[in-house]
Amino acid sequence: MIPYAVAAAPQDAAPAAAAPAPYLSVVVPIYNEEESIPHLYAQLTASLERLGKPYEILAVDDGSRDGSFALLRDLAASDPRLRVVRFRRNFGQTAGFAAGFDRARGEWVVTIDADLQNDPDDIPALLAKAESGFDVVSGWRARRQDPFLNRRLPSLIANRVISWATGVHLHDYGCSLKVYRAEVVKNIDLYGELHRFIPAIASWQGVAVTELPVNHAARKYGKSKYGIGRTTRVLLDLITVRFLLSYSTRPMQVFGGIGLLSGALGSVLLLYLGYVRLIIGRSIGDRPLLLLAVLMVLIGVQFLALGLLGELITRVYYEGRNRPIYVVREELNGG
Repeated sequence: MIPYAVAAAPQDAAPAAAAPAPYLSVVVPIYNEEESIPHLYAQLTASLERLGKPYEILAVDDGSRDGSFALLRDLAASDPRLRVVRFRRNFGQTAGFAAGFDRARGEWVVTIDADLQNDPDDIPALLAKAESGFDVVSGWRARRQDPFLNRRLPSLIANRVISWATGVHLHDYGCSLKVYRAEVVKNIDLYGELHRFIPAIASWQGVAVTELPVNHAARKYGKSKYGIGRTTRVLLDLITVRFLLSYSTRPMQVFGGIGLLSGALGSVLLLYLGYVRLIIGRSIGDRPLLLLAVLMVLIGVQFLALGLLGELITRVYYEGRNRPIYVVREELNGG
């Protein structure tokens, strides 16, 4: 029997040249932006080409129900620098950013919306500012082209509250056009609606954060996926961020502190009522103060137990496996 021959490579054949590692990774979450995609791709690639540095574009299709993925698939077939990730369903903008951050290979990571309201021509200026010594450069839509009452006014109030609560003062937390040093976003786990708080969360790492005014255009196609109804979610996430910044590794200090205060006040009231009953000889069985004292002691015990559970959960979180918050259906030009 003649063995199967194995064809050897010619001795003088040179190995295939490896593609250069991208200097810049651009993350674009996309949800039902069929009309915007061709214009976005043309503008984005033109701006990135002018930079003269290797780049990649990570387009994350967040479960679009229109023709967005078909367009992205056709574009990716002719441009290996365009990498496409398709979710099985709509997981939200934060998950879209997280998927892009997980796959980004560049030294710098840029985030931008797909609705054409952000201007790709602002990327070189933001990147130059970052290269001058900053880890995060946030875009500031100084002349925002959105309705005042239901978009700009709530945003203005929210930005001031977020700046006050987190200690990182930015004019425009909601602007998606930002530049990050890659290691900053690689070390942040995103959940809920936390993507807009990345500069504040990153400040815990001691990074340098700044902002630059950027252009902003009125939406040309489709309609906004985010309205005033998300205000409640933003406020709840702000509480989460505040807790993460101050007590993420020491939950007992916040829950235990509340428990000790409540238990101490309840104990003082019980001592007073004991004095009234045993020394003065008055009845205390029908006093609402007795119920309040017992309730405060019980609440104190519960908060102490909650603090212990928080400590256990914290250790599981930091020592356990990290799991993504999305499920990928397919990926094109993935590395």
